[in-house]
Amino acid sequence: MGLFSFLTQDIAVDLGTANTIIICNDKMVVNEPSIVAIDRKTEKVIAIGEKARQMQGKTHDNIKTIRPLRDGVIADFNAAEQMLRGMIKMASVNSKFFSPSLRIVVCIPSGSTEVEVRAVRDSSEHAGGRDVYMIYEPMAAALGIGLDVEAPEGNMIVDIGGGTTEIAVISLGGIVSNKSIRIAGDDLTDDIQEYMRHQHNIRIGERTAEQIKIHVGSALSELDEPPADFIVQGPNQMTSLPVEVPVSYQEIAHCLEKSISKIEIAILGALEQTPPELYADIVNKGIYLAGGGALLRGLDKRLTDKLNIPFHIAEDPLRAVARGTGIALKNVRSEEHTSELQSLRHLVCRLLLEK
Repeated sequence: MGLFSFLTQDIAVDLGTANTIIICNDKMVVNEPSIVAIDRKTEKVIAIGEKARQMQGKTHDNIKTIRPLRDGVIADFNAAEQMLRGMIKMASVNSKFFSPSLRIVVCIPSGSTEVEVRAVRDSSEHAGGRDVYMIYEPMAAALGIGLDVEAPEGNMIVDIGGGTTEIAVISLGGIVSNKSIRIAGDDLTDDIQEYMRHQHNIRIGERTAEQIKIHVGSALSELDEPPADFIVQGPNQMTSLPVEVPVSYQEIAHCLEKSISKIEIAILGALEQTPPELYADIVNKGIYLAGGGALLRGLDKRLTDKLNIPFHIAEDPLRAVARGTGIALKNVRSEEHTSELQSLRHLVCRLLLEK
């Protein structure tokens, strides 16, 4: 580290549509839902993360809950900035005596436009970042899984997050072919809400739909270890009287069919763009699933049967991108340390020559 390195704090941020994770000093210090609650009158932040999520769908007119990110990109710039500021404070990276300047590594979707990248950079800078570095989510996921991304061989990652599904083939430290589609966890939740309205004539909120997805979500209509039916409570759309409906995993597999098929088509599209030599590596090694969507029951088996290529679920897929972002932060730090040593050597040589 440099002479004044204590004045700089390094943090890695996985700024996700559903959850934001912050890593500091190789430790996960923040893992909160990407939601912020704001007072409509004063525009001040009331709650961030889990506390704001508990308010979602239960607020009165003076409070609004905002998810600043939609489809993997910033939809509300001010809310995103306030959420980042709050979460950085939660990470306790600020000293009692002074606020260190922040060196931040943020992961972004591989299909981001220049405007979307700029929005993430500006939000990070306004939240206190002095140096802001970007890394693509599939690359971060590959690092987090523990793949050798520098090797001259193909590695394929499918990262199913909250807002986007990132599909990429990685070789020699770079992305060879990639596809980013805006079909992911949020769309599966919307599918469940719509299904419950049409099939069972019951209105449910986003949080309840998320609970259904977690408890009985499935990509296959036949599972070896089927989960028990989930009881959903809510008002009947016609009468507004309370009703209870048991929901089975077969029903959810049926209602998620269309969205999962779109993900399959996107994976095939990325494979079509892959050079033959790398394609052979992928067939031999398999494809790795990361992100919250990888936890959907039977998804790996369905994709394996459909594409005839083995699919592997990453260890702790929810935090794979965050871990990879933390590894990228270490590399940034070591590169800067190397350049500091080189400049110090040049200075010593120059002083010796002057003498």
